[in-house]
Amino acid sequence: MTLSVTNTLTGEREEFEPGDPDDVLLYVCGLTVSDDAHLGHARVWTHSDVMHRWLAHEGYGVRHVENFTDVNEKIAARAGEEGLGDTEEEVAEQFMSSVIEDMRGLNLLRAEVYPRVSEHVPEIIDLIETLVEKGYAYESNGSVYFDVTEFPDYGKLSNQNIDEMEAQGEADERSEKRHPADFALWKADGVSDAALAEHRKDDRPVDDDADHGETWDSPWGDGRPGWHIECSAMSITHLGETLDIHVGGHDLVFPHHENEIAQSEAATGQQFARYWLHTGLLETKGEKMSSSLGNFFTVSGALEEFGVDVVRTFYLSTGYGSKQTFSEEAMAEAEERWERLERAYETASDRLDSTEARTKVEDEELRATVAETRKEFTRAMNDDFNVREAMAALLELAAGVNRHVDAHDEYDYRGLREAVETFEDLGGSVFGLSFGEEAGGDVSLADDVVELVLELRESEREAGNYERADDLRDRLEAMGVEVQDGDDGPTFRY
Repeated sequence: MTLSVTNTLTGEREEFEPGDPDDVLLYVCGLTVSDDAHLGHARVWTHSDVMHRWLAHEGYGVRHVENFTDVNEKIAARAGEEGLGDTEEEVAEQFMSSVIEDMRGLNLLRAEVYPRVSEHVPEIIDLIETLVEKGYAYESNGSVYFDVTEFPDYGKLSNQNIDEMEAQGEADERSEKRHPADFALWKADGVSDAALAEHRKDDRPVDDDADHGETWDSPWGDGRPGWHIECSAMSITHLGETLDIHVGGHDLVFPHHENEIAQSEAATGQQFARYWLHTGLLETKGEKMSSSLGNFFTVSGALEEFGVDVVRTFYLSTGYGSKQTFSEEAMAEAEERWERLERAYETASDRLDSTEARTKVEDEELRATVAETRKEFTRAMNDDFNVREAMAALLELAAGVNRHVDAHDEYDYRGLREAVETFEDLGGSVFGLSFGEEAGGDVSLADDVVELVLELRESEREAGNYERADDLRDRLEAMGVEVQDGDDGPTFRY
């Protein structure tokens, strides 16, 4: 069975056929780094990660690009808050660092590149100039807007008619635009006082000394990129004019992704993305989990309380396209499922390494369960990345291992070996679960030992014994402990 996906652009289930039969171009709409990442963001990350892992498992090379939006009025509005820095750049750097730490804590595969808006302003300006030259965009009072009436397919992703769309942009932009649905590609000057006030997280008044964000010189005067143009410029720069898969949250279908399609295809004349896959929202108490609503649970807090495997198991209980509800009950269910898988894996590993595991013992039921697990897991993942049914197949393998161990005094060596390999291959390599590794939320003895070594390493560095400090780090890494040095001291992960 070949992979099929539900394409938001067509509303249909389609067989997946990348432009290059060997390589997949995957773009994930990344985070605006104006706050700590929460579990709603991590849901997009985890499902994108599992897509990446499954495509690689099936033999594709995956070129995965995921952006950071580090130029945004929400970021500029937080400049000057205690502990965040005095400029937009300093705020972005701080939150970007914490996001990267969260990503590593979630055991996500690394993207090929994480482009930043601030590093791609020349490419953004070039793209806007192309749109102006082709008649799809116009300058107004130093800003540049995309003319939606010049792009006949505008609205094809969200299935809307431009005459029925709400006006886009801030109130002070609307008098500058030809059509209410036109959207900004370039904004004159810095962030407005009104935008700063709207996005402030504290009660500080906006004054002349407030940071209004960095500006860049352009053919239309000093200004800043619009939100939508950034993803088009960065994805085209790193992946070319046509992507295979574009992933993002369902709340980005309109206007963000609709605008990406319009400006990209108008500029290049090529289809922007073959398949649009949108993750459903994460809700809590009936509302979308959101930084602006203040109803969020941070990624770092969840990892500390539940551990990475429980968090990932929670996400893997629901398909990417459906809404999901975060609650104590849901996390308790995820913890129970993960513990069932982990216990079965440990049971199989222990019995496999015991003297009771015999070459000539054959349990056809266990071997059939292993084979059926692989078959059903593959069928489910090729069915629009159906992680819920794929997880059910792994849970059935756990039950099969337990039945075998409970019913026999001597164990089927080959059957248990295949079960262990299946847990590691499908549950580990594809689902990103850490079978046989330390990955819990509780502090373990291993954590204490690593912390002790890191304290010793810091003492050696302070004393100027850099070779000794480097040797301690190298020895930790040889044992599978990755050390990352930051402004607040070293952190580690297994």
